[in-house]
Amino acid sequence: MILIDSSCRGTLYQDLCFRCLRKFSNFTIDGPQHLAHVALSVSLYKALDTRGYLLKVAKEFEAIKDNTFVYQTVLDCVKQITDSVDELSQAIKELRRLNKRNDSGISDDFLWHISNVETWVSTALTDASYCVESFPGHRMSKRTAAIKVKAKNVAEVTSNALALFHRYASRYRAAAEARNANKHN
Repeated sequence: MILIDSSCRGTLYQDLCFRCLRKFSNFTIDGPQHLAHVALSVSLYKALDTRGYLLKVAKEFEAIKDNTFVYQTVLDCVKQITDSVDELSQAIKELRRLNKRNDSGISDDFLWHISNVETWVSTALTDASYCVESFPGHRMSKRTAAIKVKAKNVAEVTSNALALFHRYASRYRAAAEARNANKHN
């Protein structure tokens, strides 16, 4: 619980971070790397849930043939959230590869895996944010407002997951920088 609380203080959406991750406090979270993995899994779950909701809404809009702008915006959102799902899945796979390499020390290959995770998660965040921003901020139907809230939630939990991963990765980057500085001295 202490790790979750101290780690969530470093995120943009602290309350959301606490709410999402405290559910896992009964499990043994053995360090920042495991916490980052849990946070990425939460983000993936939220993205999958939102994609399912968007697909259902898109079918409803398609059936009524009403408001083609909103329908097209929902389809664009489906694509963006689907991309987020794919990117978060790739990030989790890459984190698993990173975990397997953790025993071998801090190599350039290890740092490359860290960079890959950061790229995948950052791109997922961008895609979810694009979905949020694609809906106008005024006069939305309840359905459209619900889509925006769900997509915003995906963006926020993904932002938190990225912050937690950065926290985990920062110590390896610092060690790599120290190693490289020693090589040049």
